[in-house]
Amino acid sequence: MRCAPAFSALALLAGCATTVAPPPAAEGWQPLALPGKKLTQYSWTEKEGRPALEAASDRSASIWRKRLEPARIGIGEVNFSWWVQSLIPGANVSDIDHEDAVARVIFGFSGDVDKLPLRTRMKFELAQALTGELPPYATLMYVWDSKLPVGTVVINPRSDRIRKIVVDSGPAELRRWREHRRDLAADFRLAFGEAPGPLTSMAVMTDSDNSRASARTWYGPVELQ
Repeated sequence: MRCAPAFSALALLAGCATTVAPPPAAEGWQPLALPGKKLTQYSWTEKEGRPALEAASDRSASIWRKRLEPARIGIGEVNFSWWVQSLIPGANVSDIDHEDAVARVIFGFSGDVDKLPLRTRMKFELAQALTGELPPYATLMYVWDSKLPVGTVVINPRSDRIRKIVVDSGPAELRRWREHRRDLAADFRLAFGEAPGPLTSMAVMTDSDNSRASARTWYGPVELQ
């Protein structure tokens, strides 16, 4: 079954006095701040005649997320799209000091945290103390990187429970809509080497805090099938 476009939005059209009402499917999406980080600004707008969620990052990093009910969501294909204004010089999702991305679509999965190594569980507990919630058992991100080849799988340098797949790279496709259709379960197996647990959340994120730069991206609907 194909879900309606799933999305989050603020009610104002960025840079314009006209208001744009978000679609019903926008319900349930909320901002998620990261400790010590300036907020990326997310707003509901249009881009080239298409409804879009605009992300404006200015040395900032935060997430726009929707929680899912695992029992009601199957893990099949996912469709998403993005439109990127420009790349961040020097950004690299595999470099701990420059780990920024102009575009990310993120999926969180549950699992048996007690089976994880002690060091990982301690990191989870620290994250819970800082944010008020336990991180997902596993997080899979689709990203646009400045240089890494498409298809590269990156293990997050801070936590191996976060892994990224590069689906766009370099400047060649900037300033146009990029459409992506992915097999979420197969990509999870590729990244983690195991079957995925229940899907618990999905999100988008544009960040430029590590590079102390700015970025502007528009996201189309995220659709689960």
